[in-house]
Amino acid sequence: MSGAAYADAISEESAGSIEDLLKSGWEIAGYASNFDNRSTFILFKKPNENYLIQCLAGYDVTRSPRVFHNCYRLR
Repeated sequence: MSGAAYADAISEESAGSIEDLLKSGWEIAGYASNFDNRSTFILFKKPNENYLIQCLAGYDVTRSPRVFHNCYRLR
């Protein structure tokens, strides 16, 4: 598939927290929220890096802690 992005399958580790990404110079390149506003995808870019990082951040009353995030590299 030409132009498609793939999640980094090499590492099972998280790409870090949203706070850490912002502190280390990553910039928000875009975001999208679903219709119920309980989760949001945030796309990060950083100058001189050849990949993006995508994070899913959300709020779930059935979880503890209720706020969650999952970040991973896109190639």
